[in-house]
Amino acid sequence: MATYIFGHTTPDSDSIVGAISLSYLKNRIGEDTIPTRQGEINPETAFILDRFGFEQPKLKIYYTGENVYLIDFMESSQSPSDIGEATILGIVDHHKLGDLKTATPLEMWVRPVGCSNTIVKQMFDYYDVDIPKELAGMMMCAILSDTVIFKSPTCTKEDTKACKELAQIAEIEDYKALGMEMFIVKSDVLNDTKRALVLRDFKDFNMGQEKIGVGQLEVVDLSVFDKMKEELFKAMREIKEEENRHTVLLLLTDIMQEGSQLLVVSDENQKIESAFDITLTDSQIWLPKVMSRKKQVIPFLEKSFN
Repeated sequence: MATYIFGHTTPDSDSIVGAISLSYLKNRIGEDTIPTRQGEINPETAFILDRFGFEQPKLKIYYTGENVYLIDFMESSQSPSDIGEATILGIVDHHKLGDLKTATPLEMWVRPVGCSNTIVKQMFDYYDVDIPKELAGMMMCAILSDTVIFKSPTCTKEDTKACKELAQIAEIEDYKALGMEMFIVKSDVLNDTKRALVLRDFKDFNMGQEKIGVGQLEVVDLSVFDKMKEELFKAMREIKEEENRHTVLLLLTDIMQEGSQLLVVSDENQKIESAFDITLTDSQIWLPKVMSRKKQVIPFLEKSFN
């Protein structure tokens, strides 16, 4: 029976490329695995897959009775609804420990780095398996995406080392230029509905007794949002009500200015203000130097809600 490998509910480039790269490695060392995805891919990921000639992993949302590997997450709120009926054989991730539980021991590759594909690269090195040129290019792009071309505070020396080694394998000399091209594609926010934009890179978290949704859009020029904020707020309110969330946040991250505009729809704005020691104006505020949801947003929210 094949084992399925997949990332979080709303997939990003790291989770999609990670499923593909980890599946390739596992198959090379004698395991039978299939990369899958839980949701639709975003424009950046489509660009990466097209650039290096890969197909999208198969869409699969139910895993009852299946053996699975998880990559780029370990939260029940980001899992298939039937994850409790699957057997988790392993997790590859760069986030904090989540709330998932297993009945049997499992393989764990969890590292405090900026990208899951950095860990997969280390796994390739550990097993002494060569990485194909095109796969290396995709993994390199995933690292550039997750570390915001090394600007994110989550970026480590391990990420830059892995990225440079992958670029050499992929025979890509100016990898930062490719990264910027990728972010220009990612910055296209004019051809999606506002709902789709909020959900493009969206994750739910269980904090205390509440469900908190946090989305992020990374662009090269924040002014693209100037005329659409009210529509974004409307979409956020609808998404909040649909699953009885306590709060929905949206980070509008400018990778050139290196900061984020935070939009807030919450039952208790004061909890958000307390988390970041801020005062919201019209349910929003500019957060200088805030680039990482994982490192600069979620830990502070958890302290406030827990």
